[in-house]
Amino acid sequence: MENFFSLKESVLSYLDRSGALLQLVEDCKPFANAQQIEAVYRFCISVNPSDVIELDPVLGDCVLHDPLKATAIFQSVVFLSIKTLSLIEKIQMESQVNVILKFTHLPPFPEYTLDLSEFPRVYGVMRPVAMEGLVIAMTRVTKYSRGARFLCSAEDCPCSTGFRHVRVHAPGATESATVRTDFRCLLCSSPLKEDVKFRVLGDKQLVELIHIRALDVLKVHTPTAVRYQSVPMFLRDELCNSMRIGRLYRVLGIPAHVHQWHGVTWSVEANSIQPWEPKYSCTISANFQALLAATAFSPWGFSAVVANSFGSAVVPPGMYNTLKLGLLLSLVQGRESDPDSRHCLDLLALTTDTLIVDRLMMHSLGLAGRGVRHPVTGEMFAYLSQDEHGAGTANIHAGSALLATGGVCMLGDLVHYRKDKMDALQSALESRTVSVIIPGKKYGEDADEQISFEIQCSFWALADFTAPSKKTPRMDGVVLGSVDMGPVPAQLAETFGLVIQCRESAGEQALLAQTVHTLRQSVEPREPLYPSCMQFTTQDYQELLAHAQGIQTQLSPEAEMMIHGYYMASRRVRTDSGHGAKVSVASIKLMISLAEAHSRLCLRSLVLAEDAVIAVLLCENSLTLRHGTSVLVIPANAVFPCDLYDLEALHKRDLTLEQLKQNILTFINSHAPGAASYITEE
Repeated sequence: MENFFSLKESVLSYLDRSGALLQLVEDCKPFANAQQIEAVYRFCISVNPSDVIELDPVLGDCVLHDPLKATAIFQSVVFLSIKTLSLIEKIQMESQVNVILKFTHLPPFPEYTLDLSEFPRVYGVMRPVAMEGLVIAMTRVTKYSRGARFLCSAEDCPCSTGFRHVRVHAPGATESATVRTDFRCLLCSSPLKEDVKFRVLGDKQLVELIHIRALDVLKVHTPTAVRYQSVPMFLRDELCNSMRIGRLYRVLGIPAHVHQWHGVTWSVEANSIQPWEPKYSCTISANFQALLAATAFSPWGFSAVVANSFGSAVVPPGMYNTLKLGLLLSLVQGRESDPDSRHCLDLLALTTDTLIVDRLMMHSLGLAGRGVRHPVTGEMFAYLSQDEHGAGTANIHAGSALLATGGVCMLGDLVHYRKDKMDALQSALESRTVSVIIPGKKYGEDADEQISFEIQCSFWALADFTAPSKKTPRMDGVVLGSVDMGPVPAQLAETFGLVIQCRESAGEQALLAQTVHTLRQSVEPREPLYPSCMQFTTQDYQELLAHAQGIQTQLSPEAEMMIHGYYMASRRVRTDSGHGAKVSVASIKLMISLAEAHSRLCLRSLVLAEDAVIAVLLCENSLTLRHGTSVLVIPANAVFPCDLYDLEALHKRDLTLEQLKQNILTFINSHAPGAASYITEE
């Protein structure tokens, strides 16, 4: 008993030092002014374990290793404080005080960390732990019984009135642990009956977390015998709606064994939630540092060599350079830690060799911070199931696109998709949202509910444009420069930001190079296939992309003028051409995103006009493939007009790009004079 009083003194001292006592006074004011008597008065108290241990090691040990006992001590002190200071006159019993201890942090030791990839085998008292994970499913917000008042059925018993029998929710408890009909009086053992008008309801939500490494199963890595299991987590009251599907979070929670009629399950009661960002190495390898110094003479040289040598495990250097540059720009622009602030770069590759392009995309997907390979038979966005953890509502599961939030969702060959899947994809690409309708009758509600989710990932897809098309041929004939999208509907192709045609000009020579590349890899898998200047490891690219993603860019006036000028001129020319191909406002965002990504890939913080040139050329080529040529006539392989086999070839490419830059400026001055004045207006 003496130790108990000592702990209460330490709690009171901590509340006074931390300012929680003053906060308690403020929290009591709404209850003091209310006319209605409450069965339960709920108070959240922030607890810093380090400060508690410094004040009283015994109390600190209790807080970290027996949170239920610590909560009881804080509850007693809070009740005495309320009565002593006369904060709430209507409160009668200590049982009416419901204290929630909110941990600010936990000690940075393995004992206080729960690895979601290893299922915990703990049978004793469960203590607070920290965990990091990805949200893969969640339910709607539903109600639960936060507290209830019970009265003794014997009229002559003192417990037949007042608030002597008040039950509140404890971590890990089910609804039946708080409210049921078989409770008995502690004084006379008579049955207790609930006073329903004093029941206190709260909000709850169930969330499922998985370890971030579990996404490797959905990526491109070879499946292993490791089994990842999701962890159910309950969010209550103010924590509801604080997590989103597809996001990473660091959670402090209290694991508990939940006893249900069919057995014992394991879940976590969330205590505090914070967004979490995995740490990646942001150093640039010595190989790329040397390349950056060697190509300092050219604003386009570094990105050209990086793209030229990219994917050497799949294709020989020099093949599909435009596609490889597009994939790199999409990877650079994607940032898993802040998907809200990014522009998605959706890419559609038209090719005659779907196998090689698919392998190249899979290789690129392995470099994404978050990448998901969507199975054709799987769910792309979201789907429902019946909750099995006691939430009593529908469980909303993340599809491939939501799992890839902040990264890339690879769709593969669109020829394998049904029309309804293509229509759903087109709608999602246009609105960047997807909705799920929860049938009310099926899940115990009066009315149906529609929940919307933002799509914040880039989509990669490919198609064989020589495949037979099932759609009706165009009635107005083929426009010069345009390409038949094959099985891909024109409306769907329009929703992709970039459409890149992967047709090598070398023809049989390119096929021979690919064949030699594949055979040499099979015969000599560990031998270098190309000169050292072309040898960059996968780790080199991972570090480069991680560093480039963190660069904060700023648009220069020259780049801004070129992008807006091209937009104004192209919109006027293509609208007046009679083909009805209007350039949407979204193309401005696309070009700015491409220019910023190219600047990051070149490790520059200032977006130059040369970066805008690459963005304009990629967009113009994409528009030409879909709608035909315009007054601005550029070659199909404008970004890589020649093979990059030596330094002289880099100089030749720079001269060609410089000439194309002048052509773009001439195009702007001819069809959108004074384009700079339109920037603010647009």
